[in-house]
Amino acid sequence: MPLQINNLILERYKIIKVLGHGGMSSVYMAFDENIQIPVAIKENLVLSENFSIQFKKEATILATLRHPNLPRVSDYFHIPGQGQYLVMDYIDGEDLRERIEREENLSEKEVIIIGLLICDALMYLHNLSPKVIHRDIKPGNIRITPEGNIILVDFGLVKVMDIDQNTATGARAMTPGYSPPEQYGRGTTDERSDVYSLGATLYAALTGLIPEESLNRLSGKEKLTPISKHRKAISEKFDKVIQKALEIDPENRFQSAEDLYMALLDAGNFMISSKNIGLISPPPLHKISTPIKTGVSQPLIKPFSINTPEKNRYSKIILFPLLLIISIIMFFGITNADNIYAYVFGNKDNQTNNSSFVSTQPTEIMSNTPKKEITSSLPINSNAEEATPTPPKSGIIGGGTGEIAYSSNYQDQGMQIWIMTIDGLVTQKLTSLEDGACQPDWSPDGTKLVFISPCNAKKEIYEGARLFILDLSANKEIYPLPIPVDPSGDFDPVWSPDGSQIAFSSLRPGNDPITKERMIHIFIYNFQSESISEITDSRWRDRNPAWSNDGNNISFVRKIADNEVWILDLEKSEEYQFASKGNVNLNYPNWSKNDQILFFTHQNISSGSLPYFVGKRIEDAGVNVEFRIPPSGQQSFSPSVDSVISPDGQWFVFESWPDGINHDIYIATINGANLTQLTFEKSFEFSPDWRP
Repeated sequence: MPLQINNLILERYKIIKVLGHGGMSSVYMAFDENIQIPVAIKENLVLSENFSIQFKKEATILATLRHPNLPRVSDYFHIPGQGQYLVMDYIDGEDLRERIEREENLSEKEVIIIGLLICDALMYLHNLSPKVIHRDIKPGNIRITPEGNIILVDFGLVKVMDIDQNTATGARAMTPGYSPPEQYGRGTTDERSDVYSLGATLYAALTGLIPEESLNRLSGKEKLTPISKHRKAISEKFDKVIQKALEIDPENRFQSAEDLYMALLDAGNFMISSKNIGLISPPPLHKISTPIKTGVSQPLIKPFSINTPEKNRYSKIILFPLLLIISIIMFFGITNADNIYAYVFGNKDNQTNNSSFVSTQPTEIMSNTPKKEITSSLPINSNAEEATPTPPKSGIIGGGTGEIAYSSNYQDQGMQIWIMTIDGLVTQKLTSLEDGACQPDWSPDGTKLVFISPCNAKKEIYEGARLFILDLSANKEIYPLPIPVDPSGDFDPVWSPDGSQIAFSSLRPGNDPITKERMIHIFIYNFQSESISEITDSRWRDRNPAWSNDGNNISFVRKIADNEVWILDLEKSEEYQFASKGNVNLNYPNWSKNDQILFFTHQNISSGSLPYFVGKRIEDAGVNVEFRIPPSGQQSFSPSVDSVISPDGQWFVFESWPDGINHDIYIATINGANLTQLTFEKSFEFSPDWRP
């Protein structure tokens, strides 16, 4: 019995409109009055006992699914004598069928990316226990959100496979042109059935035509027309991939979604090995006792252990050995970041012969002298005399002035902004604000810091925070950024490469008018026009902006199901998904010096693993081809978050807490070697930034 528009079901779901009708089901858009968001409700009308039991079992399985390319099932209920119901995410946007009709023929690259993302979802479904087979993949069941995300929807006809691979009685999906022969009763459906349907979907996306019906092909009445007959520009390699996916005999198809995924990567000329498929394994949690050897140099000090001694040791290293090693390396030809990228990551255009790299033994000189605030050339707090900003020093590790700003609650109830030399021996407190201060970011000329206040601890969202400028060239004057005051909160400030703008996250947008969810968007303040502009506008939460070094792009974190990395092209005013993984939060994106790589933090949610660094080339946007830092097989220095690249592009500075308690500042080379701890106090340090 169809649900009535404006009816309130279970005193919770208000029916808004009908989204679609079928022989066995209907789909409605509804509004969840409890949590104030739109949802999709699928109504199953087949009320036989066997089907009802199977449907409830499948609903239980579907409610556990968590993947960025799948909708979430949030509720199941049964109205006696009327129907069974699944409540799922409402996915806004258009479906692939509508996109095909609107654009006629999609580009080969776009179709490959769609195929890869759906394969990623299928790999997740097929590897569950028990396996979940979708059985109704077609253009109408692939949604494209306004943000460009790809979602595989409509689980009303899924098959949940038992241990013996048999299935209880249930609906049988048969969509002409998209269903393989076995779904018409000519065999057992399994993961290869989804491979066929996805192949047919990609065929339709490329040609605008439905492939020949599988039963007609099985009986010899028709043959599959190669894609090249419809579109000559499509590569032969991709055409063969689709033809293999559409083989009538399941034994002749790709035997898994992973096999199809690899073939699509090859057809698109994506360079990746099979070991990179799917989620990256969480880092091992065991004692680090050997140096990290990656070919660039030996570690400058012994890597830290998970069983770190108490921090009252205040262990230190002397800067001279570090500079000596760097000088030797630079003398032998490693004078810029591109050469290191070429050696570590295999850039064929800039590869350097291994013989030009010098390996030296690590030098470690420890000091038990407690760290003190030492008067030096560093700028001091606002009660001190005026000082001229420190000029750049040649040969310093990381380039620039060899100084790092960071947030710390050392000797303070709240957070304050501090600055230290690269060896960690000289520190100065820059702010003493009653409400606290954190998240410092340097202006390109190194004379100013933008930061937020109030701040009493590290948080994801800083409600009520405001942006301030600390001017080190003008008697350390502190003043608010001249933008309209909004009590909601502004945070995550980052200076543009040319110093003319500041990007930041803000709670200014308020609540989404439909979902009522609290939104966070990215804004830009322009110093010349003295105005702010909202540069992301979605129903999602967008945070952690980071400028590319050419100033043309901003990467940021968008929370959909999980945290994903997105990129906004400022010149085209277009944004696109760069990296996402099911049950994984990706955070703190940061650009390489040459803007060819984004580094970010990877943390598996379901396993509760510690966060660690990965890198991904910009050209690989939308494809899961991250590389781990340090590389797999090397000793990890996880947990590690919020990496910032040094001015010379060769080092990270970041936050880590290997003992599980004390958060400190560390540096390491961009390939994960030369790990060095800079702070040792029993306090909380975070959000470091290199001074230019």
